[in-house]
Amino acid sequence: MHHSVLLEIVILLLISVVTVSLFRRFHLPPVLAYLFVGILVGPHNWGWVADTDNTRFLAEFGVVFLMFTVGLEFSFPQLLAMRKEVFGIGAAQVGITTFAVLVIFVALGESLAAAFIIGGVIALSSTAIVIKQLNEQLEINSRHGRLSVAILIFQDLAVIPFLIIIPALSMEANGSIAVELAFAVLKGVFVIGVMLALGHWLLRPLFYQVAKLHSSELFTLTILLFSVAAAWVTDFAGLSLALGAFIAGMMMAETEFKHQVEVDIRPFRDVLLGLFFVTIGMLLNLHSLLDLLPWVLATVTGIIVLKVLIIMVIGHYAGIEKGVTLRTALSLAQGGEFGFALLAMALNNGILSDAVSQIILASVILSMVVSPFIIKNNGYLAKRLFANSYVKSRKQNIQSINEETHDIKDHVIICGYGRIGQNIAQFLKQENIEYAALDLDPVIVKEAHDAGEHVFYGDSTHKEILEAVNISSARVLLISYDDHHAATAIIQQTKRLRPDIPVLVRTRDDTHLAELQSLGATEVVPETLEASLTLSSHLLLLLGVPMNRVTKAIEDVRGTRYQLLHQFYHGQSVGDVSDPELSRLGLHSLMIPEGAYCIGKQIKDLELDKIDVEVTALRQDGKCNQKPSVDSVIKSGDVVVYYTSPEGAEKAEAKLLIGK
Repeated sequence: MHHSVLLEIVILLLISVVTVSLFRRFHLPPVLAYLFVGILVGPHNWGWVADTDNTRFLAEFGVVFLMFTVGLEFSFPQLLAMRKEVFGIGAAQVGITTFAVLVIFVALGESLAAAFIIGGVIALSSTAIVIKQLNEQLEINSRHGRLSVAILIFQDLAVIPFLIIIPALSMEANGSIAVELAFAVLKGVFVIGVMLALGHWLLRPLFYQVAKLHSSELFTLTILLFSVAAAWVTDFAGLSLALGAFIAGMMMAETEFKHQVEVDIRPFRDVLLGLFFVTIGMLLNLHSLLDLLPWVLATVTGIIVLKVLIIMVIGHYAGIEKGVTLRTALSLAQGGEFGFALLAMALNNGILSDAVSQIILASVILSMVVSPFIIKNNGYLAKRLFANSYVKSRKQNIQSINEETHDIKDHVIICGYGRIGQNIAQFLKQENIEYAALDLDPVIVKEAHDAGEHVFYGDSTHKEILEAVNISSARVLLISYDDHHAATAIIQQTKRLRPDIPVLVRTRDDTHLAELQSLGATEVVPETLEASLTLSSHLLLLLGVPMNRVTKAIEDVRGTRYQLLHQFYHGQSVGDVSDPELSRLGLHSLMIPEGAYCIGKQIKDLELDKIDVEVTALRQDGKCNQKPSVDSVIKSGDVVVYYTSPEGAEKAEAKLLIGK
């Protein structure tokens, strides 16, 4: 038995690693990869992994931790800022879609409870797919991107009442559904109120005392205890595990420990959530779907068409431009991760029949598979279907920008008018230098434009927008926000229009510094490195170092493109392993023991440069020699410091110790 369980775990991990890798190669979301793994290894297909109650119960904690992180990200200020879109358009989309699907499935002969749950499943969209795809297409801050995010926010919130209602719907067979629903809602409100009150008084002092002990293990254990205990409380009250986790996350979001909690909980969430999607995939029976295929295809088509039509109607009555509404609708025309959670709850409570659950499950999965392709072409479809209104609106915006900027010359174009863009504009105004700023935040644009500033709504990656702000006569173009993909697109577009114009780029660090410079960026300003220089200059001045020496030292670093600051010890932090372009070069050190191969040899004799290893320092007799001569002889007890990748460090260690 022990070996059987262990073998199942090994098989599951092996297939998951291979499948997720393949899906990432084709830019498909990991959610689909886990579902595919479940379909393959589940009892209805290959049968390599058993679908047991224990496995499902463990997998449910993936949803628990997902809802915990949703609670962590819950922001009342954000909701207030987007209240019209969230509680107006978002609420209308979820409500109308749920009701429309409910009517359709009741007409098809399903029970009221089953039809209600199916409506909820179809009303929700995939936050992971939509956000990822819009980010990759640089559309997350566009009008349809912001509207999509607002609707997704309400969809996430709408999961909460579903989590309260679904357990009560299982009482329909006893004829007491109305009473049970009312009781469930009242019970949910009471439990949430009590938990929020206790959390408000006890949570911050508890975590403050834990943090004072400076134990990362204890901190992580306390987070797990808190989130799981909150889930147990709501489960004990007859509600769902996920509801308690969401409340716990909301309470945690109000403390100063929010960000550390999010980092610590992520590994548990990702692994268990992956297991949850695997168990969902296990429910799908490919053999029975052959008979149900016409129903599945009809349902997939229905999901896409119905959601697009409903959002189009809502957008029309909300006065939103047709092209923007269609792009939003196409972005949200799929099922989502929370839909699987609702579907699993309905199956556990015996509300859905096997045939219906197979159709809905397969349809939601297929809608998510085709979703990236639909989102990718949302702009093309909007222009084709609403060419007059959509293109006319864009032309009007470009014409409006052109009318206000056609007379300015020798100006600065600021791409991004957030905090940094506005600070730069203040300095330009002091020097009476003209500027034109572009941003995709309509609130910032409206307020700044009403104040008489040359700030316009527009995407800096578009050729027409750059031409509208008169790039042909501009002196400099500055990218003030940290977005590598957008910066790349802006530089490429700029160099096509004006190869000679200087381009300044802000970045978070030096990861993409060389790439941006190769594309044509005149200067790349990494925040972390410039912060290091600023702190260093203040420190040296406080220590009495003359101003001219401090200035020279800082300018020398900038003159070498921050070469000195590229070399640092990474420690346990390995960065974002999901980014294949992330630089992994760093400093490494090695103390030379007795009998090492390199003892008595000069640095040049070791030929470390041939394996891409640069010796940056040599510590001998307690003194550290920065940039040692290649003629330096290495002795026993010396410490050699070198700059290379992790693979290069292994090769350097082998070369220094055994000569290989």
